[in-house]
Amino acid sequence: MKLLSLFVSFICIIPIAFCSVPDTEKFERYHSLSRVAPIELDDSSYEDITAKPREYHIAVLLTAAEARYGCILCREFQPEWELIARSWNKGSKPNGLRMLFATLDFSNGKGTFQKLMLQTAPVLLVFPPTIGPFAKVDDAPLRFDFSGPISADQLYTWINRHLPEGPKPPLVRPINYMRIVSVVTILMAAITLFTILSPYILPIVRNRNLWAAFSLIAILLFTSGHMFNHIRKVPYVAGDGKGGISYFAGGFSNQFGMETQIIAAIYAVLSFATIALAMKVPRIADTKAQQVAVVIWGSVLLGMYSFLLNVFKVKNGGYPFFLPPF
Repeated sequence: MKLLSLFVSFICIIPIAFCSVPDTEKFERYHSLSRVAPIELDDSSYEDITAKPREYHIAVLLTAAEARYGCILCREFQPEWELIARSWNKGSKPNGLRMLFATLDFSNGKGTFQKLMLQTAPVLLVFPPTIGPFAKVDDAPLRFDFSGPISADQLYTWINRHLPEGPKPPLVRPINYMRIVSVVTILMAAITLFTILSPYILPIVRNRNLWAAFSLIAILLFTSGHMFNHIRKVPYVAGDGKGGISYFAGGFSNQFGMETQIIAAIYAVLSFATIALAMKVPRIADTKAQQVAVVIWGSVLLGMYSFLLNVFKVKNGGYPFFLPPF
């Protein structure tokens, strides 16, 4: 009777012992399918590759890349996922660290999606080994949910963070020869265009009056408070409390957008009047025309400067001075 009990126990132990032995041929079989691209899975192969015991890591991307499912993120990330698998398989890995990369599309794994109760895609599952030197006590798969577009570099960093310590294969992007050709072509076209047009463009670029005009416009723009408006996000105009519009804000620490444009216009008129009196009027050959030009530009200068003082008095009510006619 005792011999019969021992024999029955031995028969029961044999399957358990065989089940706990890692199937090394399984890893080699699947690894031979993933030399370049991730392994394409279906429901049965998913169950087989993730079955226990495992002596390898397995990263499975559950996706829906077919156009009929309308998953734009799935289709956009597919090349990035293939880049991760290709970089890992071609790179040098730590001794004993085994890892597989696989893809399970919804069209081939509807049963698995239902079993995992997945409502969205893509989703990445990383299964740790259950036996071997890198086995974990908690062998539940790690899950990465995609909240938006993500690059291969970001996901690869996340995967490596959950792998054992040690050097990992670098993520190597293939050389984009089309981009290089495009850049070289555009550069050559730009050089050719510049060579042809340089006799016409260089005189314009070297024109001192043009650069003086640009410099003067920039000076008028920034001295009138353009940067202040962008930093403070000031309103363009404001009501005066009487049903009208106020173009000037009281105080030196406040201003409106319209106020900046008015001040810039005043500065521009004053600048051009001064330039005309200093450079243009002395070149007038006719004495009477020169006198008339002096009176006109002098009147413009007086009127605009008087208006500028009036605006300054609006900003600072205690300012005691003024200049006619304002």
